[in-house]
Amino acid sequence: MIELIPLLMFAAVCALLMFGYPVAFTLAGTALLSAGLGIVYGAFDADLLRAFPNRLFGIMQNGTLVAVPLFVLMGVILERAKIAEDLLVNLSKAFVWAPSGLAISVIVVGALLAASTGIVGATVVTMGLMSLPTMLKNGYSPTLATGTICATGTLGQIIPPSIALVLLGDTLSNAYQQAQLSAGVFNPKPVSVGDLFVGAIIPGLLLVAAYIVYLLWVARHRPVQAPAEQPNQTSKTQLLQSLLPPIALMLIVLGSIIIGAATPTEAAAVGAMGAALLAFSRKALSWDRAGEIGRSTLQVSAMVFAILIGASLFSLVFRGYNGEELVTGFFHSLPGGVIGATLLVMLVIFLLGFILDFIEITFVVVPIVGPVLLAMGVDPVWLGIMIAINLQTSFLTPPFGFALFYLRGVAPSSVATSAIYRGVAPFIAIQLLLLCLLAIWPALATWLPGVIQQ
Repeated sequence: MIELIPLLMFAAVCALLMFGYPVAFTLAGTALLSAGLGIVYGAFDADLLRAFPNRLFGIMQNGTLVAVPLFVLMGVILERAKIAEDLLVNLSKAFVWAPSGLAISVIVVGALLAASTGIVGATVVTMGLMSLPTMLKNGYSPTLATGTICATGTLGQIIPPSIALVLLGDTLSNAYQQAQLSAGVFNPKPVSVGDLFVGAIIPGLLLVAAYIVYLLWVARHRPVQAPAEQPNQTSKTQLLQSLLPPIALMLIVLGSIIIGAATPTEAAAVGAMGAALLAFSRKALSWDRAGEIGRSTLQVSAMVFAILIGASLFSLVFRGYNGEELVTGFFHSLPGGVIGATLLVMLVIFLLGFILDFIEITFVVVPIVGPVLLAMGVDPVWLGIMIAINLQTSFLTPPFGFALFYLRGVAPSSVATSAIYRGVAPFIAIQLLLLCLLAIWPALATWLPGVIQQ
């Protein structure tokens, strides 16, 4: 019975989360209760809990995680200062020559906003409020409009710079070092967040390109769903003045990480400062708005780190009950070896994406399964990209996808829920196709990081 306690802990967390209990307290409470019962019955070594303060200190000293509140700050400024909204309006004018020009601009702006915030709910709600009324007013079908917005909101999982990739990179780096140490490699090369950013570029661009191709196909073969926009009289100079600054900011942040000129934390600081300067130059940064930005950034950052602390305690108790050995033995007993184990992990993460956000999955599930898969020879960069796209697909899949719930909350009552479900189906198919391509050709994620490291 004792050997099943790690599985019971995991099942208890999932059950409590489905009842709506806060994630951080659920993780920490389950861990402490399990440890307490184990100490009473002599099944758990109480001295293991002495390692928890050191873990907290390690979290506080982790320079990579400082990038999280800075990226959140950048995204919140772009949203609250209406910079993202202005970008959407002007970009739709720039794409007026193309069929589905407004929808294409939603994809591009949504990708930039999602990458900077990394929070699916924030992006879907923001894009829903900004673009859904405009798309419906311009004659777009509710199915295509809602599907485009939901798919755009999940792009933050894969488009760098992304908070999801920052957290995945840090977690996978720890898992990789643990796997290497278990294999007798005492100075393993860490997996950097920059590696994950670079590895996500090709899959991310392929995904955005596939979305745009689909929209162009709809405009050509089903023009009633995506009518052509009316030409506008905005000059090219006005368009460039409104488009270049925010796009240049994103390119500077990502480019500085790729070429090694800045760490993700330093680039995030530059991005936050650049976004603040953009807002200030547009006279969109009043004291009241600055207070709103600060409070929103604090709430999201506190949530992330509270979950991280709870997950750290959970993983400590989980390992104290030899849960890692249980998972390792189970994976090695699966038919198909590493392929079978990877398929099972992807399926479990996909299903957990219905009830858990990417933060919980990154901090709870990945530390459990990551070391085992990496010890079996799976490339950490490829695994991180696969997990990100897998979660992105999970958040989009009816009937439990988070993105669908968020958009339903801000969509007008005239838009049927069934229309939202039908709208996301083609985008889910595109994401599944990308997952298959990555599984067949891992070099799509691993080639570019290898080239840059040379």
